[in-house]
Amino acid sequence: MPHNGSDVWKQSWKQRQAMAKIGFIGLGIMGSPMAVNLVRAGHTVTGWNRSPEKTAPLVEAGGSAAATIADAVRDADIVITMVPASPQVEAVAYGPDGILENARPGALLIDHSSITPQTSVDLAETARDHGVRVLDAPVSGGEAGAVEGVLSIMVGGDKGDFDAARPVLEAMGTTIVHCGPHGSGQTVKAANQLIVAVNLEACAEAVTFLEKSGVDLKAALEVLNGGLAGSAVLTRKMENFLLHEYRPGFKVDLHHKDMGIVTEAARTVGAVLPVGAVAAQQIAAARAQGWGELDHSVLLRGVQRLSGDASA
Repeated sequence: MPHNGSDVWKQSWKQRQAMAKIGFIGLGIMGSPMAVNLVRAGHTVTGWNRSPEKTAPLVEAGGSAAATIADAVRDADIVITMVPASPQVEAVAYGPDGILENARPGALLIDHSSITPQTSVDLAETARDHGVRVLDAPVSGGEAGAVEGVLSIMVGGDKGDFDAARPVLEAMGTTIVHCGPHGSGQTVKAANQLIVAVNLEACAEAVTFLEKSGVDLKAALEVLNGGLAGSAVLTRKMENFLLHEYRPGFKVDLHHKDMGIVTEAARTVGAVLPVGAVAAQQIAAARAQGWGELDHSVLLRGVQRLSGDASA
């Protein structure tokens, strides 16, 4: 939308976000359903993905596909990124073909990727020179949460930008919290990934213990999930544990990357994470076994093999 002094332009930012024009970069396991939910909420969404075929669900939902990042972001009020890690964020944001060189001044960049807090701070500082505002807004909830539009979204950046972006974020999540200045969302996401990793490892050990004890596993997990041992992890991954199937909802490779972020950030602030270190090593072991493309609930297989079940 050009800055031409028209009545439309003079509307407040918040009012315009009710029907925002969005450029969405990264249409993978998480990004694709998030973009689709934005279309369903009434936004105009143009998507770009390194593998063009992954734009199909967005197009089928009523969005459009762009051939380049520049085409996706040039006229957008809001640019959203959902890519795997810091190097990918830097690749799509910087350079002559990237977001910052092609987004219009005044656009808001919302990065939903899980990256290091420092990468988010650096991005916000560089974007300021281009007249682009930034929110780091990593998410939690996995593929199911993305499909259902019930993600938790932890946001760092200017509070005014957060308030303006909230109508857009509400199309993708239900728990949406401003956590502080740039980088804060990523710090909270690192803590989230620490909790999830430890919880997954605890569930894997409990399931192995229950199975070796001959207990009805389904009944046991149901009653455990109704008490203090219950968790979103157990709820979301219970079927994986029962069926020993690990179709990727959140890949081991990505959680391995996130635990590296946790370790680095904790070392920087002087936090000691003894149980987190064990969980990180279990995730690293799963990756070393060649399970990087599987769901992180495959930690169960690792514990089973440690317990002598070579067929797991």
